[in-house]
Amino acid sequence: MRTHAVITAAVVAGTFAALTASPAQAAEYSSALKIRGIQYDAPGRDSNSCSTGNTRDEYLTVKNYSSSATVNLKGYVVKDAAGNRFTFTANHYLQPGDYVKLRGGNGTDSDANNVVYRDNCNFMWNNDRDTIYLYKPSGSRADVHSYTKSGNDRDGNGYVSFH
Repeated sequence: MRTHAVITAAVVAGTFAALTASPAQAAEYSSALKIRGIQYDAPGRDSNSCSTGNTRDEYLTVKNYSSSATVNLKGYVVKDAAGNRFTFTANHYLQPGDYVKLRGGNGTDSDANNVVYRDNCNFMWNNDRDTIYLYKPSGSRADVHSYTKSGNDRDGNGYVSFH
Protein backbone atom coordinates (compact mmCIF):
# COMPACT_ATOMS: atom_id res chain seq x y z
CA MET A 1 0.00 0.00 0.00
CA ARG A 2 2.75 2.43 0.96
CA THR A 3 4.73 1.59 -2.21
CA HIS A 4 1.71 2.52 -4.32
CA ALA A 5 1.47 5.93 -2.60
CA VAL A 6 5.18 6.63 -3.22
CA ILE A 7 4.91 5.66 -6.88
CA THR A 8 1.77 7.79 -7.30
CA ALA A 9 3.52 10.78 -5.70
CA ALA A 10 6.51 10.34 -8.01
CA VAL A 11 4.27 10.16 -11.08
CA VAL A 12 2.35 13.28 -10.01
CA ALA A 13 5.60 15.15 -9.32
CA GLY A 14 7.02 14.09 -12.67
CA THR A 15 3.85 15.17 -14.47
CA PHE A 16 3.94 18.54 -12.71
CA ALA A 17 7.60 19.04 -13.68
CA ALA A 18 6.80 18.20 -17.31
CA LEU A 19 3.88 20.65 -17.33
CA THR A 20 5.97 23.50 -15.91
CA ALA A 21 9.02 22.97 -18.14
CA SER A 22 9.88 25.85 -20.44
CA PRO A 23 9.58 25.27 -24.21
CA ALA A 24 13.35 24.79 -24.54
CA GLN A 25 13.21 22.09 -21.88
CA ALA A 26 10.10 20.35 -23.22
CA ALA A 27 10.21 16.67 -24.06
CA GLU A 28 11.21 15.70 -27.58
CA TYR A 29 8.30 15.53 -29.97
CA SER A 30 7.67 12.49 -32.16
CA SER A 31 8.57 14.08 -35.46
CA ALA A 32 11.18 13.30 -38.09
CA LEU A 33 11.55 17.04 -38.76
CA LYS A 34 13.32 19.08 -36.12
CA ILE A 35 14.81 22.54 -35.86
CA ARG A 36 18.54 22.01 -36.33
CA GLY A 37 19.66 25.58 -35.74
CA ILE A 38 19.03 29.26 -36.35
CA GLN A 39 21.02 32.22 -37.63
CA TYR A 40 18.90 34.63 -35.59
CA ASP A 41 21.16 37.66 -36.01
CA ALA A 42 22.24 38.21 -39.60
CA PRO A 43 25.86 39.35 -39.94
CA GLY A 44 26.30 43.11 -40.38
CA ARG A 45 24.04 46.01 -39.59
CA ASP A 46 20.36 44.95 -39.68
CA SER A 47 18.53 46.32 -42.70
CA ASN A 48 15.25 44.93 -43.99
CA SER A 49 15.51 46.67 -47.35
CA CYS A 50 14.54 44.14 -50.03
CA SER A 51 17.21 45.44 -52.41
CA THR A 52 20.18 46.07 -50.10
CA GLY A 53 19.25 44.54 -46.73
CA ASN A 54 20.58 41.44 -45.00
CA THR A 55 17.38 39.53 -44.17
CA ARG A 56 18.53 36.77 -46.56
CA ASP A 57 21.33 36.07 -44.08
CA GLU A 58 18.85 35.28 -41.30
CA TYR A 59 17.72 31.65 -41.55
CA LEU A 60 16.30 28.65 -39.76
CA THR A 61 17.52 25.14 -40.59
CA VAL A 62 14.99 22.29 -40.45
CA LYS A 63 16.37 18.77 -40.79
CA ASN A 64 14.79 15.38 -41.46
CA TYR A 65 16.25 13.14 -38.74
CA SER A 66 14.45 10.02 -39.99
CA SER A 67 16.65 7.16 -41.17
CA SER A 68 14.12 6.00 -43.77
CA ALA A 69 11.17 8.37 -44.33
CA THR A 70 11.02 11.20 -46.86
CA VAL A 71 8.99 14.14 -45.52
CA ASN A 72 7.11 16.75 -47.55
CA LEU A 73 7.29 20.20 -45.94
CA LYS A 74 4.03 21.36 -47.53
CA GLY A 75 1.69 22.49 -44.77
CA TYR A 76 4.36 22.73 -42.04
CA VAL A 77 4.30 26.03 -40.13
CA VAL A 78 7.14 27.91 -38.43
CA LYS A 79 6.23 30.53 -35.82
CA ASP A 80 7.99 32.70 -33.29
CA ALA A 81 6.87 33.81 -29.83
CA ALA A 82 5.26 37.00 -31.19
CA GLY A 83 3.11 35.05 -33.64
CA ASN A 84 5.07 35.80 -36.80
CA ARG A 85 4.58 32.79 -39.03
CA PHE A 86 5.61 31.13 -42.25
CA THR A 87 3.72 28.27 -43.91
CA PHE A 88 5.42 26.00 -46.42
CA THR A 89 2.82 26.20 -49.23
CA ALA A 90 4.67 24.26 -51.94
CA ASN A 91 5.89 20.67 -52.07
CA HIS A 92 9.45 20.44 -50.79
CA TYR A 93 10.67 16.92 -50.06
CA LEU A 94 13.38 16.20 -47.52
CA GLN A 95 15.09 12.85 -47.88
CA PRO A 96 16.39 11.13 -44.71
CA GLY A 97 19.22 13.25 -43.30
CA ASP A 98 18.44 16.17 -45.63
CA TYR A 99 17.76 19.73 -44.46
CA VAL A 100 16.34 23.01 -45.72
CA LYS A 101 17.27 26.59 -44.83
CA LEU A 102 14.25 28.86 -44.47
CA ARG A 103 15.71 32.26 -45.37
CA GLY A 104 14.32 35.75 -45.07
CA GLY A 105 14.09 38.01 -48.10
CA ASN A 106 13.20 37.08 -51.65
CA GLY A 107 14.65 34.37 -53.84
CA THR A 108 13.92 31.23 -55.78
CA ASP A 109 13.10 28.16 -53.70
CA SER A 110 15.31 25.23 -54.64
CA ASP A 111 15.32 21.57 -53.64
CA ALA A 112 18.80 21.26 -55.15
CA ASN A 113 20.16 24.12 -53.03
CA ASN A 114 18.11 23.20 -49.93
CA VAL A 115 16.57 26.66 -49.61
CA VAL A 116 13.11 28.16 -49.24
CA TYR A 117 12.59 31.92 -49.04
CA ARG A 118 9.95 33.58 -46.88
CA ASP A 119 9.42 36.26 -49.57
CA ASN A 120 9.33 38.81 -46.80
CA CYS A 121 12.14 41.27 -46.13
CA ASN A 122 11.27 41.85 -42.47
CA PHE A 123 13.31 40.05 -39.85
CA MET A 124 11.42 37.23 -38.13
CA TRP A 125 13.75 36.33 -35.25
CA ASN A 126 14.65 38.62 -32.36
CA ASN A 127 18.33 39.38 -31.82
CA ASP A 128 18.15 39.02 -28.04
CA ARG A 129 15.74 36.10 -27.42
CA ASP A 130 12.91 34.22 -29.06
CA THR A 131 11.05 30.93 -29.17
CA ILE A 132 10.73 28.95 -32.40
CA TYR A 133 7.82 26.58 -33.00
CA LEU A 134 7.55 24.02 -35.80
CA TYR A 135 4.06 22.62 -36.44
CA LYS A 136 3.02 19.66 -38.57
CA PRO A 137 0.29 20.11 -41.22
CA SER A 138 -2.11 18.47 -38.73
CA GLY A 139 -1.49 21.35 -36.30
CA SER A 140 0.40 19.26 -33.74
CA ARG A 141 3.76 20.52 -32.58
CA ALA A 142 6.79 18.95 -34.23
CA ASP A 143 9.51 20.82 -32.31
CA VAL A 144 10.10 23.94 -30.19
CA HIS A 145 13.21 25.73 -28.95
CA SER A 146 13.93 28.95 -27.11
CA TYR A 147 17.17 30.88 -27.21
CA THR A 148 18.76 33.91 -25.62
CA LYS A 149 21.76 35.70 -27.02
CA SER A 150 23.52 35.66 -23.65
CA GLY A 151 22.61 32.09 -22.71
CA ASN A 152 22.92 30.15 -25.97
CA ASP A 153 25.24 32.03 -28.31
CA ARG A 154 28.54 31.59 -26.50
CA ASP A 155 30.74 32.73 -29.42
CA GLY A 156 28.47 35.70 -30.27
CA ASN A 157 28.17 34.88 -33.99
CA GLY A 158 24.35 35.06 -34.04
CA TYR A 159 23.92 31.30 -34.61
CA VAL A 160 22.52 28.71 -32.21
CA SER A 161 22.29 24.97 -32.92
CA PHE A 162 19.78 22.67 -31.25
CA HIS A 163 20.07 19.14 -32.67
